[in-house]
Amino acid sequence: MSLNRSMQSSWNTQRKTRIDLNGDVPSPPTIPNAPTPTAVNTPDEPPAQKRKSRTTHGSSKRVKASHEPPTTRLSDLGGVTNAVEKLLELVALPVCHPEVYLHTGVQPPRGVLLHGPPGCGKTMLANAIAGELGVPFISVSAPSIVSGMSGESEKTLRDTFDEAKKNAPCLLFIDEIDAITPKRESAQREMERRIVAQFLTCMDDLAWEHTEHKPVIVIGATNRPDSLDPALRRAGRFDHEISMGVPDESGRQQILNTLLNKLRLAGPTEEYTAALARATPGYVGADLASLTSAAGVIAVKRIFKGLLSGAFITSDEAAEAPQGSQSAIQAAGLDNTLEQTDPPVGDIEMTPSDEQQEAAPVSDPAPSTTSTSYALTTLLSSTPLTPEQLSKLTISLPDFLAALETTQPSATREGFTTRPDVSWADIGALRGIREELEMAVVWPIRRPELFSDLGVGTGGRGVLLWGPPGCGKTLLAKAVAGESGANFISVKGPELLNKYVGESERAVRQVFTRARASAPCVVFFDELDALVPRRDDSLSESSARVVNTLLTELDGLTSRGAVYVVGATNRPDMLDPAMCRPGRLDKLLYVDLPSPSERGEIMRTLIRGVRLGSTPSVSLDSERDIIVSRIAQLAMDKCDGYSGADLAALVREAAVGALRSVILSGELTKDGPGASQGDNRISVTLHNFEQALS
Repeated sequence: MSLNRSMQSSWNTQRKTRIDLNGDVPSPPTIPNAPTPTAVNTPDEPPAQKRKSRTTHGSSKRVKASHEPPTTRLSDLGGVTNAVEKLLELVALPVCHPEVYLHTGVQPPRGVLLHGPPGCGKTMLANAIAGELGVPFISVSAPSIVSGMSGESEKTLRDTFDEAKKNAPCLLFIDEIDAITPKRESAQREMERRIVAQFLTCMDDLAWEHTEHKPVIVIGATNRPDSLDPALRRAGRFDHEISMGVPDESGRQQILNTLLNKLRLAGPTEEYTAALARATPGYVGADLASLTSAAGVIAVKRIFKGLLSGAFITSDEAAEAPQGSQSAIQAAGLDNTLEQTDPPVGDIEMTPSDEQQEAAPVSDPAPSTTSTSYALTTLLSSTPLTPEQLSKLTISLPDFLAALETTQPSATREGFTTRPDVSWADIGALRGIREELEMAVVWPIRRPELFSDLGVGTGGRGVLLWGPPGCGKTLLAKAVAGESGANFISVKGPELLNKYVGESERAVRQVFTRARASAPCVVFFDELDALVPRRDDSLSESSARVVNTLLTELDGLTSRGAVYVVGATNRPDMLDPAMCRPGRLDKLLYVDLPSPSERGEIMRTLIRGVRLGSTPSVSLDSERDIIVSRIAQLAMDKCDGYSGADLAALVREAAVGALRSVILSGELTKDGPGASQGDNRISVTLHNFEQALS
């Protein structure tokens, strides 16, 4: 209590003392047992300024952008030749030779908008252009401009443009520009409208007379150009737009050539780029970079597997290993991981040199006697590899093929584009339909130059598959995409319909936008009659708009490019007649019920992976061939009117019947272990098929 009274008395005395700001500042009163202050306010700092700094702390977001040109160069890019040429024409000429524009009285472009899917190289292209020109470069992320305080976002935007004008000639790059320039009519808050208005004003202030005839060019990047305010895209602001889509095979080969030149490969770079470019449709630059990184990781795992397998373990160390080096790999959990990578270790001699054998210390076993710790200790304590040994460590093509199994393109992660693993071998019969699809879709995608030489082009065509349910229409569409190596988008007709006005049409446009970005692409519309019914007086206005949108996308002003449309329906009479005219779905293919010989061929395909036998075990291929022939003959004789789906259900029912008989015999129980992969007690016989038919 006495201490508290002493402190209160001291502070009261200090409060009554008048402080002369022009004179000496009296020392603060001494407070018993109080810590010494570490800092005292200087008289040069007014209290109001201090209060202001506290108030604005954390609210102002002045952009601290680096003005140094980036280190990226155009040689680091690939597959964007057209975009580079356009951007150099729009940016390099005004920046390097402004006197030409000043002399002719021509206003240089103020803004260039780069748009395309994520990962296509928009940001890298802007950095490469600035690096080549060597001019000041201000890079700003649009979300960093937005502030929670009223007026701070606009102030930050003005400061950014003022900074660019002070460093003119200059390039101002705004990434994700759609974050600060949405459509004002759909803006949720008044602040968003103010930011858009401020941005438009700043763009107008970049005229010649406001920048002392030194150009300031704004480069914006977005993957949502349709969400920008229309006033931003008019002449005098973002004068030009450059679309950067998903690269084609030639573009992917150029990107891979740039990426692989930095790696040590086991073979010529051209062989790798050609093979990988064909196997990666739908991949953008970022996906290809991820693929090369994954292949590098697999190669490193393969190399370290060789190290852990005893390549650098001396005979003395191997004798001290509790279970040997191979046991160490299994105990470390690396064996299963490394076995998943198909590439072989290769002919790499990992025998240590004489110097290494002499210099390699024989380390004592670690305190932990587990194989894991021993393997890791041995690996970490081994001496560095010699240049001769390092020269044999390379990344092989099987490493890239293994990486393809784990790498997915960006569009696939979004759930839109897939790569079907179905081929013609998975389809029995339907040879006539397959030949028609080969010429309509597969050959134009695989060999487009043949059609170009004839002068007919390879523009996307449309095919309508119609017939009874279960005849393989969907399977045919998947096989077409798989055989051609194209991307595949499967759309069920009703899933595009939405109760909100305009949303169904937007969903249709989005499908074709993604397909064009992932070209070559096969778009499959299942149950097409639900999406484009016949237009008449009974059709609602919303359904008619969806039909009109799809007709426009199929054959409108916008070219489909290498987008092939395959539709399927079992009610062709319900489709709008305009869908089946030439230029849209111009090839109609009837998929009928299979004939007796086709049923036998389909059955042979379906039972290809089924364990068959007339006895509990089938060990001879000749015996299996006999059983397959009998089952195929059964399908030909007693399955009249069956479709492919019916035959697949028959195979499943026969397999379930075989399993049921084994369970009823008591050989298997619910609680006991199941039949292993090599257990031949369960096999499907001809008798099971006959029972399934009865």
